[in-house]
Amino acid sequence: MQQRLLGHLEQVARDRNPFFASAHHFFVQQYIQQEFSRWGDVESHTFDFQGQKHTNWILNLPGQDLNRLPILVGAHYDSVPGSPGADDNATGLAALLELARAFSTQPGKSPLRLIAFDLEEFGLVGSRCYAADLHQRGESIQLMLSLEMLGYCCHQPHSQTYPAGLERLYPNRGNYIAQIGQWQSLPTMVQLWWGFRAAGVRSQWLPVIQQGRAVPDTRRSDHAPFWDLGYPAILITDTANLRNRHYHQPTDTLETLDLAFLTQVCQGLLHGLRRL
Repeated sequence: MQQRLLGHLEQVARDRNPFFASAHHFFVQQYIQQEFSRWGDVESHTFDFQGQKHTNWILNLPGQDLNRLPILVGAHYDSVPGSPGADDNATGLAALLELARAFSTQPGKSPLRLIAFDLEEFGLVGSRCYAADLHQRGESIQLMLSLEMLGYCCHQPHSQTYPAGLERLYPNRGNYIAQIGQWQSLPTMVQLWWGFRAAGVRSQWLPVIQQGRAVPDTRRSDHAPFWDLGYPAILITDTANLRNRHYHQPTDTLETLDLAFLTQVCQGLLHGLRRL
């Protein structure tokens, strides 16, 4: 798995801002379509932003139980200008593509809807448009998981920081994967915690209330639009700039990632999703 994840990262980790690096942005879109199409029919969800069309890419995979609602797993594929975005968010996209491989060959209990979102860096635009369309259609989902930066790990003391007050509750070493979800999603986070544990990776969870508005850092990814519309959603993250000093910098490169950690996180997601 680690070599496959590395292969995806080598293709995706490049400045892929849609406005300032449009050629690389287009290349990564083609790569997503190519990889998704290996496992099923690829759908597009288009939306308008600043007078241009943009696209979220979707792969639906069946589950063993046709009566279960789908689990939506998303990761954004755009980056900020000037950054190769290896952790943010090539790691999330690589994990998404690996989930496509795994669940196409061995379905889980629930159907999966895998979505590569565009324009997360411009205010969660792609996920906001998709969630609004989902809500307008009256469509229900079992859960939304947002994969946002999964590959940065540091075992040094005091390598992990927090919004004020949370440092009293959580470890000071940045060597775990975080789950952030509504308090009602705590049973699901426990199931995912068992999955991460089976893969040998530490996990911490943070339940939130009121769509996370009391701690704005909990809202900084594609799960937030789903929270706002009443859908159950969980953010899976290495906590971004609270740990990774390369966040949104030209130095967010492959060399800064811990590929063994990313592989364990991906394996944990596989284990956890099979429990749902």
